[in-house]
Amino acid sequence: MIDWSDEQQMLREAVRQFIEKEIVPIHDDLEHGDLPPYDVLRKLFATFGMDVMAREGFKKRIEFEKAVAEAEANGTEPPAKAERSGGMDPSMTMIPIMELCRYSPGMVTAMGVSMGLTAAAISSRGTIAQKERWVPELLTLEKIGAWAITEPNSGSDAFGSMKATARRDGDEYVLNGSKTFITNGPYADTIVFICKLDEGNPPEERKILSFVLDQGMAGLEQSKPLRKMGMHSSPTGELFLSDVRVGRDRLIGETEDVPSGGRAGAKDTFSMERSGVAAMALGIIERCLELSVQYAKDRVQFGKPIGEFQLIQEKLAIMEVHRLNVQNLVFRYIELSQQGQGLTLAEASAMKLYSARAAMEVALEAVQLHGGNGYMAEFKVEQLARDAKVLQIYAGTDEIQITHIAKDLLRR
Repeated sequence: MIDWSDEQQMLREAVRQFIEKEIVPIHDDLEHGDLPPYDVLRKLFATFGMDVMAREGFKKRIEFEKAVAEAEANGTEPPAKAERSGGMDPSMTMIPIMELCRYSPGMVTAMGVSMGLTAAAISSRGTIAQKERWVPELLTLEKIGAWAITEPNSGSDAFGSMKATARRDGDEYVLNGSKTFITNGPYADTIVFICKLDEGNPPEERKILSFVLDQGMAGLEQSKPLRKMGMHSSPTGELFLSDVRVGRDRLIGETEDVPSGGRAGAKDTFSMERSGVAAMALGIIERCLELSVQYAKDRVQFGKPIGEFQLIQEKLAIMEVHRLNVQNLVFRYIELSQQGQGLTLAEASAMKLYSARAAMEVALEAVQLHGGNGYMAEFKVEQLARDAKVLQIYAGTDEIQITHIAKDLLRR
């Protein structure tokens, strides 16, 4: 893939028109944190049939899984993998992400955690019954999801410092603990809660388990949205669990014998999240470059447009280099996905590391190019610079991405 196809270009233009009509008029309310983004995201899904495609794709995947399970139970030949079809074209997801990030990257975070991380955590390790119970409404945004792993004292060391626990009590589990920096936390209908199984053994020896919780369960408290530097259109909050009782039906996979102690599922989810950051970065970079080019043409200093000065030209040229590089990473991801291939954790980490740094560099240079105006909210690059910073932090900091990449290289 070396360029967007005509069909993809048409989709981009259609999404841009939707954003101009539906999102730009309420942009300030979204970015001031006064308006949750979910209703307008649902309208986006309905407008482009993304909800219908998600449901149809899920239905076909479940039918395939049921056919495989039935074949295994009967000792017959399972259906060929080629029969597993109907998944959403990855560009159908990537293009709305990019276009939304030109204005409100936080909306993408809210959308991605719900239909991406939360749904994927259940889809990858859950039973067929659990998938049918929770996943379809997450994929269509009928229900809002949250993926809760981070705790007040556990950021990069998510597993080692985890204190949230599950304790057996007869046929049930009793969950306790708190989570923070949880995207969609204040409004989530469905929550994947990751914790350690407390059997009286040392914390470092405990299994990692994941449970699915519903809003309103006794003992579950969801905080109001937290104030933060950027991504204001993405509500972020805290979760507090005090003796929340759940049955085994809410334990993802309905078994404690999870491969790699539950860490593998979380790492798979991280890989997917890190891949999505590239599309977010591309949207931010494109918008910053677009605004900067126009400003360089319009802004006159010393009797001529500032775009005629070589230092300004260098800034624009470097922005374009970053745009091309990140776009190529997105193209590669789309091609691999179309072929049914995924990225390794190290590849996803490399993709996120470069894209996040590129977005931050471009956004800061856009502010610098705009001078004093760039520091003002009116010129929009100020917001994009604040929003871009979190790409270097969430889904694993830059420093954590470097360790994953280096460890993979040293193992070869």
